[in-house]
Amino acid sequence: MFSGHPKGLFVAFFANMGERFSYYTMLAIFVLFLQARFNMSAGSAGDYYGGFLFGIYFLPILGGIIADRWGYGRTIMWGLTIAFIGKIILTMPGFTQEGYFGINTELIIIIVALFVISLGTGLFKGNLQALVGKLYDEPRFAPQRDNAFNIFYMGINIGAFLAPFAATGAVNYVLGLKNFAYENSMPHLATLNEKAHPFLDKMINTVQTHFTGAMHYNDKIASIQQEMGAASGSITEFANTYTQSLSYGYSSALGVAAVAMIISLIVFQVFRKHFSHADLTQKQAKEKAAREGKEDTSVTMSKEEEKKRLVALSLIFITVAFFWMAFHQNGFTLTIFARDYTVSEVSKFNYMFFDLRSFIPILVAIGGLILMLRRKAAMKFRGIGAALFATGAALAIWAYSTFESNPVIEPQLFQSFNPIFIVFLTPLIVGFFIWLRKRGKEPSSPRKIGTGMFITALGFVVMMIAAFQLQSVTGLSPYWLISTYFVLTIAELFLSPIGISFVAKVAPPRFSGLAQGGWLGATAIGNLLAGLVGKLWDIVALWQFFLLLVVLTLLSGIFIFSIMKTLENASQSSENK
Repeated sequence: MFSGHPKGLFVAFFANMGERFSYYTMLAIFVLFLQARFNMSAGSAGDYYGGFLFGIYFLPILGGIIADRWGYGRTIMWGLTIAFIGKIILTMPGFTQEGYFGINTELIIIIVALFVISLGTGLFKGNLQALVGKLYDEPRFAPQRDNAFNIFYMGINIGAFLAPFAATGAVNYVLGLKNFAYENSMPHLATLNEKAHPFLDKMINTVQTHFTGAMHYNDKIASIQQEMGAASGSITEFANTYTQSLSYGYSSALGVAAVAMIISLIVFQVFRKHFSHADLTQKQAKEKAAREGKEDTSVTMSKEEEKKRLVALSLIFITVAFFWMAFHQNGFTLTIFARDYTVSEVSKFNYMFFDLRSFIPILVAIGGLILMLRRKAAMKFRGIGAALFATGAALAIWAYSTFESNPVIEPQLFQSFNPIFIVFLTPLIVGFFIWLRKRGKEPSSPRKIGTGMFITALGFVVMMIAAFQLQSVTGLSPYWLISTYFVLTIAELFLSPIGISFVAKVAPPRFSGLAQGGWLGATAIGNLLAGLVGKLWDIVALWQFFLLLVVLTLLSGIFIFSIMKTLENASQSSENK
């Protein structure tokens, strides 16, 4: 899987991993940050979530246009630099929430920062994908194109896996400075307290009886205040101090995201020699051939052929928008589901999958076990596998012994399961496709994408069943969400890296950057729809919300198969060019 690739792939792998770690560290706590800092409802936070993700994935269209004209490497470097500046702005402490003339100054600063980050990402993301595709235009590397994008995709998800843990560590560190611990209900309770009449806060400190409504949530705040040993001060003071500390914790996590951008900048700049030969637009390739007196090997395509390919790409773009609409509920409604409907206290065994001290050793032990059980592995590698298994198991057991009884899990940690599933399932999915290819039964790229849409629908069927379970229990097992992320990961592997590879293969040469920008533009529309659909979260029943996602993804899969001939013709013509 990893052999026979150009070195430039691994430069892109690590540069992208750093940038994606930065991005997903930010995304893991973005909605929670807005709700803690500005007391936003889920619907209001969803507007910002959808708008930001729209910008992140729509602006690569502009980035593609720029790169197709002036070069990919240069545009990527500018993108990394601009995104870094945006994340630095985002970490700045707020000036004032009231501002002048009724304008929330802090929110305006954050909106500006989000735009700068979106612009930088737009210049970076699609063009790095286009550059990877160009590395495989050489005939000796062309057969490895699909595998290359699977490897590239693993880099994205290693960064995404570590991101929620980094965000959680930063938040807990800042809370710890105030001797606070994370409590998922506090932002909501503090909002209710702020909206309550002032005399209730005074009453709760003098009257020991329980009242309904505002008194009920004030009792909860008082209980949390006592548990954290912060007995001095009024409930309102405690609630305000806690939410302020929490929002500063989220800001520190955004600072971690900014630092990660520096790593990507260094990797891309220091090792650029490994991809510089592919960093040429079609015009630049022709000019270079002319200067060196060599034959122009770039592909010149008829307008009719270009049109056919662009139509096929557009149809794919329309469809995958609905996949991302459903999938990117992970940072929005699925995170809110984790916070509000999933038990926050779990057993020490379950907590092992939510703490890096135990989770990474578990993964090491699994890797060692796989190495031990491989039929064709040499004894030397079996020994290495046994050592890894023993070491991982020992460290996991040690971590387990350090956990407190009934540890608390933060809702953003659920987002780490999708990327780690990607890392472990990618070799299995790739191996499955290779097994089918050897038997002449491997489905075409468009068929894989259509199948991915159907698998996505299945993932939200799991959430429908979970929603029905809430009628008989107050808090659900975390395994409902974990199971959903597992199914959605399989869907993603059928759709996303295959789709990126399909775009790189089918795109007309003079529109390489624009085509990758179009793929991300479709993702942008899906992200915007994610925020718009998410507004129904507070309006309809939970099972109805997930049913809507099931129906939309099923219809998208049906549409893909209805235009299969058009898509496969475009793919076959690119293979025969």
